[in-house]
Amino acid sequence: MSLLLPFAIGIVAGLRSMTAPAVVAWAAYLGWIHLDGTPLVFLGARWAVALFSLGALAEFIADQLPTTPARTAPGPLVARIAFGALTGAALALAAVNNGWVGALVGAVGAIVGAYAGYHTRVGLVRSLKLPDPAVAVPEDILAIGLGLLFVTRF
Repeated sequence: MSLLLPFAIGIVAGLRSMTAPAVVAWAAYLGWIHLDGTPLVFLGARWAVALFSLGALAEFIADQLPTTPARTAPGPLVARIAFGALTGAALALAAVNNGWVGALVGAVGAIVGAYAGYHTRVGLVRSLKLPDPAVAVPEDILAIGLGLLFVTRF
């Protein structure tokens, strides 16, 4: 279980890069996870909650735009890997495990989430002949729900 949660929050980062740190920041702020005494204690600060929450909202909107690059493009993929690593480390540290291992596992989860999410979304849009937002919005809700599920396992 100690490596499953960092991997799982990495998957959330792969789906929506800013949702994972927003959910982890809220969890730290609300005391669901404890990062006191770790280098990632800042995630529980009000400013971090506000910053990541606004980033997640902006991402939900930007994701609907036709000019938004694919999550598997180099820039978006690197951001997802970085946020997967950050949030994976946070959950590992909250479980009193090695933060570096959690970061690595979270980064791998982000790669898995990015590619699985991309191919699933494209496949559903094409096969069901749906407009992209009809798949994107449920994916947003799924990312939020999964993130909340994972941070409440402590």
